[in-house]
Amino acid sequence: MKELQVIIAFSGFIALLLWGVHMVQTGVQRAFGKALGMWMARAMGSLPRAFSTGLLITAAIQSSTATGLMIAGFAMDGLVSLVPGLAAMLGANVGTTLIVQALSFNPTALAPGLILIGVWMFRHYAPGRARDLGRTFIGLGLLLLSLNELVSMFEPLKSAPMLGTALDALGDAPLLALLASTALTWASHSSVAVVVLIMSLAHHGLADPMLAYTLVLGANLGTAINPVLEGGHDDNPASRRLPVGNLGTRVAGCLLGMALLPWSGDIMQALGGDPAHGVANFHLIFNLIVAACFMPVLQPYAHLLQRLLPHRSNPDDPARPRYLDESAREVPAVALGQAARESLRLTDLLRESLQLTQRALLQEDGQATGRARYLNGAIGQLDQSITTYLATLEQESLSPDDEQYLKAILTFSMNIAHAASVSGMGLLGHASRLHKKHWSLDAEQRTELTDTLDRLQRNLRQAASLFVSGDRQVARNLAFEKDYFRTLEAQAADRHLERIKTGRLDAADLGAFYLEVLRDAGGVNAYLVNAAAYPILARHGELRPNRLRDAD
Repeated sequence: MKELQVIIAFSGFIALLLWGVHMVQTGVQRAFGKALGMWMARAMGSLPRAFSTGLLITAAIQSSTATGLMIAGFAMDGLVSLVPGLAAMLGANVGTTLIVQALSFNPTALAPGLILIGVWMFRHYAPGRARDLGRTFIGLGLLLLSLNELVSMFEPLKSAPMLGTALDALGDAPLLALLASTALTWASHSSVAVVVLIMSLAHHGLADPMLAYTLVLGANLGTAINPVLEGGHDDNPASRRLPVGNLGTRVAGCLLGMALLPWSGDIMQALGGDPAHGVANFHLIFNLIVAACFMPVLQPYAHLLQRLLPHRSNPDDPARPRYLDESAREVPAVALGQAARESLRLTDLLRESLQLTQRALLQEDGQATGRARYLNGAIGQLDQSITTYLATLEQESLSPDDEQYLKAILTFSMNIAHAASVSGMGLLGHASRLHKKHWSLDAEQRTELTDTLDRLQRNLRQAASLFVSGDRQVARNLAFEKDYFRTLEAQAADRHLERIKTGRLDAADLGAFYLEVLRDAGGVNAYLVNAAAYPILARHGELRPNRLRDAD
């Protein structure tokens, strides 16, 4: 029974350690997630900057796995090329060692204060950055407390025959020890927690230096497996170049480390410190050596990965950018032109989606509904790619005209994506409801709805041409289309009330449903006006601050 209690307590403190790491990671990501991502994407211009960026991001969020997935996401979107991405991953691996170095000094005395500050911030502030930072402080405190308890638990285990036998068996089988540590790190998603656990074993003399260093090598290998499994789920092998490349550097490093392991003990002993610090120092030196060996050969290594994992994409996938050329970033005017061409693709996709939506509403075409939803999702993904592409341009090299053009592209892309969202959640949702209820629109409603959706598609074409031409009069004409949709909805509302007054209560539900369809069609049109007409009219000073008449 006592042994069972020890096992449960040990497992519980390990779980608390992992939860503390998780809270720190999620707290930092929630507080600075978008800013971290944008800063990372913009800091990939050179290998030293990429290496430093990966190191600093990992030191902040305490997870090279999370950093790897973030960089892999940028690489799949074409925002980070392979060589800087690999450099950033080398920096991320070094970043985890800094966390271990800090924890090797056992700052447990800070834990109560960190938890106190964190709980106060979490309860005092509304949801936002301050509250997320409170979550981070709580995680740090729990992490330190769990480490202290684990260290205390290992003290009486020195004389435990079963643990000693197991560790002796691992010491006699270095490859088995490497694989066991790899599996544990992969399962826990945290090399920091595993390395700190190894430090505790070494501190209490439960693991000799050679076994401890072997387990550290396994922890470094295990942390590279999750980005391979969790990133790059599409059919394009090129999307897996970065995580596979990072795993390759870990495998090569572990092979080198295993070969040099007999001399590692003397080197760590020369650096001084107790066995726990020796483990932390080995972890740091291993990653520094791997980074030093691979940084000069990243270019040929990237070529090898490109040959082994060739680019294969579906040219018909609408969510894939076609014009966001990475090489165009060097010339801002060219990059903005490419982003504008990609933005115009959004209108082509939305026009096809609206045509399918019209078929879904009026012809009960289930396949059209599915295809339209797919296109609307692709529009949202493409808008995110455009936004990230523009946000990562060097702002210092943009002229005032370039900055204005960049804002116009962002405004157009964002509003077209919002229009697709309203169409998908509103109009397509109404189509599904119409078929589910087995309702049928009357002849007048069908004719009016056909004209409305045709007019919506015409306004979309007009918005696309306005984005290119910037014609002031055409912008005014498109802006006045909002009056048409308001009038259309008001007339339909009047007809609906008249039918109810005449006793046609059977048409009440269908009439209210039809009003919702017209209202969402007007919402789509409003975003089209916001996308193309209002920016032009605003530049010419033709927009009022609001629709209220000035008071007398």
